Amino acid sequence: MHQHSNSAVALPSSGLLVRIASAPDALEQIKVSVAVTRWLVGCGYPAVEPATVEPFLVTGRVVSVWKLLDVVDRPRGTGADLGRLLRILHKEPPPPVALRPLSDPFEGVSRAVANHPDGVQPQDRAWLLTKIDELRSGWAALREQLRPGLVHGDAHSNNLLRVRDGGVLLGDWDHVAVGPREWDLVQPYYMQRRFGRHTEEELQDFAVAYGWDVRECADFETLIQVREVFGLSPYVRRALVNEWARDEVEHRLRTLRTGNTTARWSSPPRPPSP
Repeated sequence: MHQHSNSAVALPSSGLLVRIASAPDALEQIKVSVAVTRWLVGCGYPAVEPATVEPFLVTGRVVSVWKLLDVVDRPRGTGADLGRLLRILHKEPPPPVALRPLSDPFEGVSRAVANHPDGVQPQDRAWLLTKIDELRSGWAALREQLRPGLVHGDAHSNNLLRVRDGGVLLGDWDHVAVGPREWDLVQPYYMQRRFGRHTEEELQDFAVAYGWDVRECADFETLIQVREVFGLSPYVRRALVNEWARDEVEHRLRTLRTGNTTARWSSPPRPPSP
């Protein structure tokens, strides 16, 4: 069904969806995401639901198993849907699961560069490592206006799933953590800047549905830049084995190095329909 940082394989006859992560060190975090979503579903929150089997390793890959949803492509989840789901999520009590603190959002991309040094051109790698150090300082000095707590960690419209009964669920909880709530709220603005995904009206609907506009945050631009770098890790990991990923990471780094904030980036191509 999908292949990027995870591969997703549907098993319709079993009513299951299998997600396969390529990084073996993701096992503990995926165990956390399964535990958190199981708790959220038990609380009535509209999230994807894991199957009873716990995540496990197969030849260095992390496998998690989820209940297969009857998803429809249209109408897509809206900015208002995302704002509403985040408002509800951020009001949930702390889950009975030990969550990692989102103290270093650059951990994944730093590890990808270290483990796959040839995935980035030498001049880009030197610039990126310097940029990460700069943004780490900005992140540490972040002036939060909301109380920190449970965050989805990758909350954007692509992770909204509309099921056939008309409801909208939030999926892909691999980055769930405790951290600044602003981190969840900046994602739609990043998606607009780099992918043209939202109109100004949709962003306004998102802010109204949540009840606060993250653009009022003094460190809004820093949050956007952190998100841009945060998203590079799967492209760096796959650059040597996937030509599209190699071209995309080079394009993204070129636009970041030149300060081009209007350049569009591309999402991974979807697999052909059967």
